[in-house]
Amino acid sequence: MTHHDVLIIGSGSGNTLPGGELDNLNIGLVDRGIFGGTCLNLGCIPTKMFVHTAELAAVPDRADRFGLTESFDGADWPAIRDRIFGRIDPISAAGEDYRKNHPDNDNLTLYRGTASFTGPKAMVIATDDGEVEVTADRIVLAAGSRPDLPPIDGIDEVGGYTSDNVMRMAELPASLVILGSGFIAAEFAHIFSALGVDVTIIARSDALLRAEDAEVSELFTREATKYCTVVTNFSTVSVSRDEEGVTLRADDGRTVAAQELLIATGRRPNTDLLHVERAGIQPSGGLIPVDDYQRVLGPDGAVIDGLWALGDICSRQQLKHLANAQARAVAHNLAHPDELIATLPGPVPHAVFGQPQIGSVGLTEAQARERGYEVIIGRQAYRDIAYGWAMEEPAGFAKVICEAATTKILGAHIIGPQAATLIQLLIQAIAQGLTAADLARSQYWIHPAMPELIENALLDVTAQREEAGQ
Repeated sequence: MTHHDVLIIGSGSGNTLPGGELDNLNIGLVDRGIFGGTCLNLGCIPTKMFVHTAELAAVPDRADRFGLTESFDGADWPAIRDRIFGRIDPISAAGEDYRKNHPDNDNLTLYRGTASFTGPKAMVIATDDGEVEVTADRIVLAAGSRPDLPPIDGIDEVGGYTSDNVMRMAELPASLVILGSGFIAAEFAHIFSALGVDVTIIARSDALLRAEDAEVSELFTREATKYCTVVTNFSTVSVSRDEEGVTLRADDGRTVAAQELLIATGRRPNTDLLHVERAGIQPSGGLIPVDDYQRVLGPDGAVIDGLWALGDICSRQQLKHLANAQARAVAHNLAHPDELIATLPGPVPHAVFGQPQIGSVGLTEAQARERGYEVIIGRQAYRDIAYGWAMEEPAGFAKVICEAATTKILGAHIIGPQAATLIQLLIQAIAQGLTAADLARSQYWIHPAMPELIENALLDVTAQREEAGQ
């Protein structure tokens, strides 16, 4: 039995905890997957490297708008794949070596295996060399999530890809069917279609990205049909494979076939692997309940002493920037138990790096109305600003949702070029408590530049308010 002051489960955002003010503690760090976590190795970072490559590949499709003739002559998939992972894999390997061998980590023991509770502050780690029993005064659960396979007949036997392995496939298939219609599906549809794959994306509902604002979801669905086949209202009941590829069958008898299958129906927290019930934790929807300080809560809502959680295992929003913010709070709170700080408050923004790109923060219009707000909606299309003319952007827009009486910004949604960058202006405004009226005319907006998209959406809000005599 080995005892630690702190035991950390997960090497993603959990790996940011050791060091600094925790250097005086005896730390155990446990990881079961590729060192460095999902974002570095399997998620945000490599996918965005593929997305940028896809955007370059898609340029010829838009060239004729500008009086240019360009062609896409094919993708060297091994070269693309190896360039990306040739950069990422050494970072993962170096991070693991640092934790194992560098003198900075003399107070840290790295365990490679799957940890599970045996009691409130006791765990067993299943490693390749056998089981290791450990105890700790404090345990931080940062074990992340994994792809979730839906309960569809045959799905376990067909050998379909998930986001965990599709980026490392040996070669591009001629055709790919993507089961799912959320952000993972949207991004991979963009990537593979731009690289020359015949992509079909399957939605169980009537639109893609249903969690986005309704106008954004509607436009994204319409735009996606320009580069891939979008099949909606398709409730898959079975999947099968033969020598030609995979076939998906819906409950109404329709079928969709392709050479390969990507399953992108979501991710599930790794809570079940930890056997958290043995520590007195009762998950809700697979998520570990926590308070604002990231302390784990018991079934009665009381804090369970010495247990902390961060990231996908306790957050419905599976976002690296949220996990990192939670990790910063946990690191402080472990070092300063009498001066706890809460995780940064406020709405958590997100982006979808599909085609078109999406940036979003706060409430959708429907959510705002459901919560009883009287709202003013400010809108601005890319095509009606000067830089939108330069880009020949026909469809994208910004939408700002404000409380009618005060112009307090309740939510903002952008769909179009560089949306994930542009939305940061509105994230900052919300964080600082600025209203649309405060923001619109309190600063200079560079002309002609893309931020005028936001300026004009805000001015649309203030103009409506003035017309209403407020």
